[in-house]
Amino acid sequence: MTDTAPLLDPTRVRELFDLRGSYMARVGGGFEGDPYPLWNRLREQAPVHEGALHDLSDYPGEYLFQGLPEPDRPHYTAFSYAACNDIYRDAELFASNPEPIDLSKPSPNNTLLNMGGQQHRRYRALVQPRFAPKQVEWWVRKSIDTIVHALIDHLQGAGRAELNVDFCAAIPVLTITGAFGIPVDQALDLRAANDPMTTVGIIAPLVAARREEPGDDLLTVLVQAELTDEDGTVHRLSDPEIYSFCMLLLAAGSGTTWKQMGITLTALLQRPEVLAAVRADRSLLKPAIEEALRWQPTDPCFARFVTRDTEFHGVQVPAGAVMHINLGAANRDPERFERPDEFDISRTPRPMFSFGGGPHICLGMHVARAEMLTGIGALLDRLPGLRLDPDAEAPRYVGFYERGATAIPVLFEN
Repeated sequence: MTDTAPLLDPTRVRELFDLRGSYMARVGGGFEGDPYPLWNRLREQAPVHEGALHDLSDYPGEYLFQGLPEPDRPHYTAFSYAACNDIYRDAELFASNPEPIDLSKPSPNNTLLNMGGQQHRRYRALVQPRFAPKQVEWWVRKSIDTIVHALIDHLQGAGRAELNVDFCAAIPVLTITGAFGIPVDQALDLRAANDPMTTVGIIAPLVAARREEPGDDLLTVLVQAELTDEDGTVHRLSDPEIYSFCMLLLAAGSGTTWKQMGITLTALLQRPEVLAAVRADRSLLKPAIEEALRWQPTDPCFARFVTRDTEFHGVQVPAGAVMHINLGAANRDPERFERPDEFDISRTPRPMFSFGGGPHICLGMHVARAEMLTGIGALLDRLPGLRLDPDAEAPRYVGFYERGATAIPVLFEN
């Protein structure tokens, strides 16, 4: 796969992976400020507030995100670590979906992310083995390591690069599509697909082929996955269920890891002394990634649906309401973390919510960590003197329901 990097159209990558572009408009990509000072004040005032997060943050618009727009439901937002933790711990009161999931239709909404109870446990058990920590090496060997070094091969001779598009954006989308056995020239087609049937049209022939002839890829794992109930009933994934799961992986895998890798790189490049320490002692890279996850998570808010009237952290919340989980604010709760607004890779690690929590904790979190660890480590190994370009616009963190870095222009030694 040494020609992976040149096959990606940089103009199209920039269009699909620009938080401020039209593709990201519905998730608040036009938000340019730092929301954390306001979120800190709101958390200090009360652990839970009435209103959706963007309304409480005076950021006008109607957004499409988990739990949004839902205009006919009352909305509430939790800000404290304790409140968010209570939501994640009670999946019966705070349900992931207001309606039963129809698994007969392929849709990005008919996935593990929206399932609950026994249905969620059953389908997660079917697909989780390939995403377990002990399987990370398969992902690194199968695609991550090859993709990372092919991209660096393409950058290395220029002495300068824009890492957000030329590096960070490409790694996760090619990792996921590569694990499916999808050709590189179709990878961006899947990223751009807004119509589920477009995605199905690309994936369906591959699923059919794996049913006939298994391979060493993720689609084969999904086709062959089996789970036997206590009564002896054997469950396998149907084609529509596989299509829906692929849509979830494409949306989540190619989006969150790209943004989080860019955030982590920006945090290090803007702190040359920390970058130098990580370069000199590579064992510091993992805590640097974990601190970036806590300090600036890419998706700072998710939602649950309240199943019955309840009094929650001093607020009366009716059944049917949407409860937004501001995990970004929770990750900076001073009741949980000392000096929470500081980026400090030496802090003692504590559980956080950047990958969610409870039974719906992110299935791909170990793969995401492996992508960031492999990608950033390889940059430090192969690009001596890596630093921000002082003559270019400095990267900034932008976006609302999805946050990430702007362009990351760098210089390095040839």
